[in-house]
Amino acid sequence: MKVFGAALLALCLSLGWAPGLEIASAQAAVRIKDVAAVKGVRENQLVGYGLVVGLQGTGDTLQNAPFTGQSLQAMMDRMGVNVRGANLRTRNVAAVMVTADLPPFAARGSRLDITVSSLGDAASLMGGQLLLTTLSGADGQVYAVAQGAVAVTGFSAQGQAESLTQGVPTTGRVPNGATVERELLNRLGEDGPMNLELRNPDFTTAVRIADAINAYTWATYRRRAAREDSPNSVTLQKPPGVGATHFIAEIGELMVEPDTPARVVVDARTGTVVIGQDVQILPVAVTQGALTVRITETPQVSQPGPFSKGKTVVTPQTQIDASQAGGSVAMVGGRSLRGLVRGLNQIGVKPQGIIAILQAIKSAGALQADIVIQ
Repeated sequence: MKVFGAALLALCLSLGWAPGLEIASAQAAVRIKDVAAVKGVRENQLVGYGLVVGLQGTGDTLQNAPFTGQSLQAMMDRMGVNVRGANLRTRNVAAVMVTADLPPFAARGSRLDITVSSLGDAASLMGGQLLLTTLSGADGQVYAVAQGAVAVTGFSAQGQAESLTQGVPTTGRVPNGATVERELLNRLGEDGPMNLELRNPDFTTAVRIADAINAYTWATYRRRAAREDSPNSVTLQKPPGVGATHFIAEIGELMVEPDTPARVVVDARTGTVVIGQDVQILPVAVTQGALTVRITETPQVSQPGPFSKGKTVVTPQTQIDASQAGGSVAMVGGRSLRGLVRGLNQIGVKPQGIIAILQAIKSAGALQADIVIQ
């Protein structure tokens, strides 16, 4: 049986929205520290290559992963053990890549969480121990060293006729497994200007941030300290007599209302539709048809009579039914997002129908927003 279709639907909207959709919350003021960050104050990625030992026969096959064998030989040479020319067959060692994020202002001796990922054909890293591994940044300098027991959430089990794998047993974590050995040169400008970088660049948001900071500094220090330079940057001039850290902490708690562009984000795979607060639809009439076709195959066997020397054959029997559901016309009014959501919730359009309607309205020029399809 094959079923095609969806539902015939006619609706008049002056702004409506979708079934099963809910309004998360109205746009409200947020802290400046949640929408902007000081330029240069960011995390940095670290990476290193190492060996995990102590595996219970689930490590790399040295014939299939020759780099594991080379690393094992080099490590043994450094420890004074000569294994050159030996035919190594151990399955208790795995070559891994180690990654970590170095936060800003991380002091020497502070601890970091690290992620360990297998490079070869190891079946699992469960029970393994990461040996001392150096972690370098993009500049080639060593910023941390890592070592510790690998914690793996997944598992893998295999028998002669069946295997079972849950999660990803070839990736694990070592909580607090790395120690910072080199500090980043993160310094806030005590004398010169500082810059705030917006996480979502926008002209209106940058102006609102500068206005909020200037209103605060004028009331507190009798001077204006902010100037919007671009949609993603606001320049700050610290008032005299105030530390940079103290000043950033003060303005970070100020409240602003960020502005967002009118945008509709559509994920056709999951049927997810996200609509911005400022999305507007001009009055349009929309009809979505739904035709259901059922094809049923009931083959019959034709048996010849006795002594007729005939052949048994299968004769196809096909039945096709087509139905088209009637749709009621609903009037949806209002130019707000809340009215749009309420209207389509009452009609009962499914997510896939919403996506098709929005795309058609956009093509007609009535949707005053950008559609982003993922």
